[in-house]
Amino acid sequence: MAQPFPNLLEETLDEWKWAREQLVMEAENIPADRYDYRPNADARSVREVVQHIIELAEMMTAVLVDPAGGFHGQDFELLIKTHGSHVSRATTRDALLALMRQSYDRSVTRFREAGEIGMLQLVTRFDGRASTRLAWLHHGIAHEQYHTGQLTAYERAMNLEPALTQMILGKRKG
Repeated sequence: MAQPFPNLLEETLDEWKWAREQLVMEAENIPADRYDYRPNADARSVREVVQHIIELAEMMTAVLVDPAGGFHGQDFELLIKTHGSHVSRATTRDALLALMRQSYDRSVTRFREAGEIGMLQLVTRFDGRASTRLAWLHHGIAHEQYHTGQLTAYERAMNLEPALTQMILGKRKG
């Protein structure tokens, strides 16, 4: 029998690790010269999607590890600017891939420092309702998975086979 996770935080961080690994796989699968691709004029480019994901993760981490932090009544754009402004400086595929990995590692360290008890404390969401910080971390993981799906749709539109599909078919190692 597999060993259980020592606590809910570690189980959640493991879930996020897999989500982030999938995101990195898809981002790696898209050639650097295709990072300006966007399906239409109103959509984000590949580069902008990846930057957006990292910005949100940086902002989410900063707010969730701050015992006094919360989202309600906060200006969303200001939160992004405060905690994720450095992300826009990463514009190349390689820089974004490195930042995705570094951002995840930094966030995990910060969540572990906050501890499971800290992550079980309440935070006020953007809609004014209270939930545990751990539940909001799950929301952040879902956000990354949503945009990973967006990148796979972009890949299909560019006639690229998504990395996860390649892995499932045995064409790529995970």
